[in-house]
Amino acid sequence: QDDLADFVAENDVAAILVRSATKVTAKELGVGTLKVVGRAGVGLDNIDLVEAKRLGVAVVNTPAASSRSVAELVMAHALGLMRFLPASNREMPGRGCSEFSLLKKSFAKGRELEGRTLGVIGFGRIGQATAKLALGLGMKVVGHDTTPRDCPVTLHIHGFGEVTVNVPIVPLSELLKQSDIITLHVPGTDGAIIGRQEFALMKDGAIVINASRGGVVDEDALLEALESGKLAGAGLDVFCNEPAPDPRLLCHPRISVTPHTGASTMEAQERIGIELAERVLEVLGSEVNAS
Repeated sequence: QDDLADFVAENDVAAILVRSATKVTAKELGVGTLKVVGRAGVGLDNIDLVEAKRLGVAVVNTPAASSRSVAELVMAHALGLMRFLPASNREMPGRGCSEFSLLKKSFAKGRELEGRTLGVIGFGRIGQATAKLALGLGMKVVGHDTTPRDCPVTLHIHGFGEVTVNVPIVPLSELLKQSDIITLHVPGTDGAIIGRQEFALMKDGAIVINASRGGVVDEDALLEALESGKLAGAGLDVFCNEPAPDPRLLCHPRISVTPHTGASTMEAQERIGIELAERVLEVLGSEVNAS
């Protein structure tokens, strides 16, 4: 990070490609040769967008490439929590040989997803991809977004064609009251979208999954909701203090945790590389044509 601006200046770099950890600040953007910053992923909170716009440096990302991989991770958390997989995997290695029957009884009250309601906060590409998987499992889906409208979601059923379902887009308070499982797919914000007031509106025994950005869920309020029994569980792929998350979250028996791997599938990374290359070449090609 400390050497990035000097490297750009010394090597006449036209494009910088970053993921989530590297920051592109006014220092890097101010180098005269730089034409475009490409983000391999969706979120742009590690890039100074205001300064980039002022200097005429294009910023591109890959919003479509990782939708499926993030959606599948969300549903993996949901399925695991409903059947106590994170807790079971923690307990079985140490107690499975001596207390098998006791563990079987402890984890025998799992629940099925079919017929339950998934609330999707942020109904863009990733939110819609998650909705498709949930609909395929027989769930009811409601969404919340900045545009209050029903949203058609088309499921591609291998070998059988397509089915389109209109998903209702409802106010946040209604989504919180209706949903058995709530998943967030929103950009980073200055404050939490889900805090104590929002947890209070949820069903008793609800599950919250965050695979979007750390900070959109108040982590202290989340722990309170879990300890009080308001929530049955939570799935977290992102954290406020990455790469050093709160250990209370990592060790909690009713939280399913992954280390920010939503887009980390082989297929998604290949799509991200191709999409990013295409978008950067579009910018540099337009620069050449303009000159």
